[in-house]
Amino acid sequence: MNLRQVFVSVLIFGVAGLLLFMYLQVWIEEQHTESGEKLQQQIINQDFTLPTPRMQRRAAWSGSSPPDLSKHEMGGRHWQGKADPFGVVAASLVSQLSDQQKMSESPLSWLRGVYLPPALHPLNKTLVKGGKWKDVDSTQEKRRSFLRDFCKKYNSRKKLQTHLVHLVSRIYVEDRHKVLYCEVPKAGCSNWKRVLMVLNGFAASAHNISHDDVHYGKHLRKLDSYDLKEIYTRLNTYTKAIFVRDPVERLVSAFRDKFEHPNSYYHPVFGKAIIKKYRHNANEEALKTGSGVKFKEFVQYLLDSHRPIGMDIHWEQVSKLCYPCLINYDFIGKFETLEEDASYFLQLVGAPAELKFPKFKDRHSSDERTSAEVVRQYLKELSKEERQLIYDFYYLDYLMFNYTSPIV
Repeated sequence: MNLRQVFVSVLIFGVAGLLLFMYLQVWIEEQHTESGEKLQQQIINQDFTLPTPRMQRRAAWSGSSPPDLSKHEMGGRHWQGKADPFGVVAASLVSQLSDQQKMSESPLSWLRGVYLPPALHPLNKTLVKGGKWKDVDSTQEKRRSFLRDFCKKYNSRKKLQTHLVHLVSRIYVEDRHKVLYCEVPKAGCSNWKRVLMVLNGFAASAHNISHDDVHYGKHLRKLDSYDLKEIYTRLNTYTKAIFVRDPVERLVSAFRDKFEHPNSYYHPVFGKAIIKKYRHNANEEALKTGSGVKFKEFVQYLLDSHRPIGMDIHWEQVSKLCYPCLINYDFIGKFETLEEDASYFLQLVGAPAELKFPKFKDRHSSDERTSAEVVRQYLKELSKEERQLIYDFYYLDYLMFNYTSPIV
């Protein structure tokens, strides 16, 4: 064998070895990826047994706590030193990984694709000044404990097939003050996004930000735009806030905003489909424009299991927008106490003293605000059965956030 043949042989063996090495590397990477994805799905697909509307109706009507929640548990005690049921599940699943799997990659990379919901942390109140927030703080602790106890008590036989990225798709990120805000439409979300823009340095004042800049500008990032490691880091270290509203009041507010005023999207997209299916003898103009949807028709669409068009975030349940039993929110504000809740929250995160939560209506400022009295007028258009079915539709929102059910 001459020198040239030796050289060619060595070269061939070298290329073959390199190809084998690359194949094995890809195979190992695929195995680790599958492990991470399976773990994530195991965690997210855990059973959460939630009470049915029938089980909860009596409790909600009477204003009492849900079944199995004792008065002591409802008493607003702070959640400290208690086991986090979601964290325990995650920890047990991660423990199933072999030591070899954990050591074969960097210390954090073996968690790739695994969602470990952080425990409910005590609120950091070091930036709160003055003693006037005692009552607001007490209310906040009761809301947090109520929701946490509720989520701990109940599981659903219906498995949640949802990826982490979807769970956080409604959450806005403000990095300067480490804030995560889950957007609930018709619960002050436009003004909250204005506040986040000011905190982020995009504007000097919330009052100078237009409606279009708030909703169509690209100033704020959502949490789902980050990779999994960055998502988890922010979930575990930032202050997570959610602001909610009485479900039927929020529903009526959404209807008035989208269907009682000219709208180039909701009328042709939703209005036409609703009128076509639920209005008998609809005239040609209504079918063509989609304008003039009645509240009763809108409710028929909402309650229809075979809707002619899908759901929308403005009337979707909060339990499906923000996943309060999977993401441990540090702050739970309510539209009914928006001004004081917002003021306290801004102090908690160290916002500039001159920044105040805006009080103005984002649109249709001359309209009467959607109050309990306004809601009662709209509910008169519905039958008793329809009113009951609306409550059943939103029953989780009523229970999770301790709202009194409407009179049916």
